[in-house]
Amino acid sequence: MGMKFFDRRQAGQALAQQLAHVVEESESGIVLALPRGGVPIGYEIICTLNWPLDVWLVRKLGVPDQPELAMGALAWPHAQVLNKGLIEKLQVSERDIEAVVQTELQELHRRHHCYRQEKPLPVLCGKPIIVVDDGLATGATMQAAIAALKPYQPSSITVAVPIAASSSLKPIEEQVDRVICPLLPKSMGSISQWYDHFEPVDDTEVVTLLEQAEALQNKP
Repeated sequence: MGMKFFDRRQAGQALAQQLAHVVEESESGIVLALPRGGVPIGYEIICTLNWPLDVWLVRKLGVPDQPELAMGALAWPHAQVLNKGLIEKLQVSERDIEAVVQTELQELHRRHHCYRQEKPLPVLCGKPIIVVDDGLATGATMQAAIAALKPYQPSSITVAVPIAASSSLKPIEEQVDRVICPLLPKSMGSISQWYDHFEPVDDTEVVTLLEQAEALQNKP
């Protein structure tokens, strides 16, 4: 199995070291974390880069009877990516897709309220953006995140993930300016296999880390 990460914090520190080599010191951008698992990773990165941290809200659209399997993803405020091949193969109906979309939209609204407290999105136009998560399995959520981000016209988009399935990373590499990923196993399995500790991140931890990140930015 080879290399593994101890936990998300250690994975974030590993990414931060790599990013510090490629990000110019004069640059000041924004780190956007995909909640919930991407937030502890993003926090470690901003501690090194001294950039602000925010969340980029994305939800996986799970196949109705196999919720872990992504048939697509939604991103705030209005981007949707569907895996048409998979949907056809599994014969998921339009009605079933719509039901899943509505459920996940409600969760996106809840998270927007909980994590961002209705604050407006940060100004992204003309800024370098680093999008982070704790790993890429199918890549559907990251693809939706990128699709939602592009209309804001950032100057560059870097995707930083500790671990990814190489087949899922290929289409993402074509959509962004840079990808940082220390671990690309030949056979991936689940993301949790590549961490010693991979406990679920809850809302409280997300909010706490966002508040700590804001406090770091406000320090003179």
